[in-house]
Amino acid sequence: MSEPTEALRRPAAAGETVQANRTWWDSEAAGYYAEHGAFLGDEDLVWGPERLREADARLLGELAGRRVLEIGAGSGQGARWVRAQGGEVVASDLSAGMIREGRGVNAALPPPHRVPFVQCDGRSLPFPDSTFDVVFTAYGVIPFVADSAVVLGEAARVLRPGGRFVFSTTHPIRWAFHDDPGPGGLTATHSYFDLTPYVEQDSTRRATYVEHHRTLGELVRQVTGAGLRLVDLVEPEWPEGHDETWGGWSPLRGRLIPGTAVFVCELHA
Repeated sequence: MSEPTEALRRPAAAGETVQANRTWWDSEAAGYYAEHGAFLGDEDLVWGPERLREADARLLGELAGRRVLEIGAGSGQGARWVRAQGGEVVASDLSAGMIREGRGVNAALPPPHRVPFVQCDGRSLPFPDSTFDVVFTAYGVIPFVADSAVVLGEAARVLRPGGRFVFSTTHPIRWAFHDDPGPGGLTATHSYFDLTPYVEQDSTRRATYVEHHRTLGELVRQVTGAGLRLVDLVEPEWPEGHDETWGGWSPLRGRLIPGTAVFVCELHA
């Protein structure tokens, strides 16, 4: 695979985005787990770099006896936490590399702590309508697709009436700032309203990694357009005593501007 030589803002269609991100996550899966596995835990659900834990936030609602799907599950940390709460859970991800890491974690745990994995695109879930009581994703899928409205539509399709979909993603305001954990990341340099994707590409202009931006209003419209009702929009604050830096996230920036948005949605009964 050619090494990326340039990072820029340019259009990136759905197919190009999927191909780039599947390849990127396949190649980076082991390194990502080595770097962030301790932060995320093997059996925990953390909604973002602010370290908001589902054990404290309880955004998914009651899980015991519920059928639950995680999309963009990575190595399945969140799904294992759900299983520990009594949920009947399936972990899914686009990347075979991430699923391989997840199965490696499974193998190191006792059978009751293991979760089943399915490789699939969050834009086309291989499950019948009205299969799950809860669907969720923590920084999975939504930022990494060109057509997040399709993902929300699929989540709504596989939910039972009254079911809950919770997703976290980069807070839209962050796109106006450089991804710099230091003082350089405190000055707005891009238009919040510019939806041009962030693309890393190689010397042939082939995308090797893509992230897409939506405004807060656009995400809310996608939620309602999928037939979902927005129950809550959580903007986690950076907590005292949390001094770790993750990429562009840091205590310096996190105490001034939001880094994560968590959308809590329900399907109309």
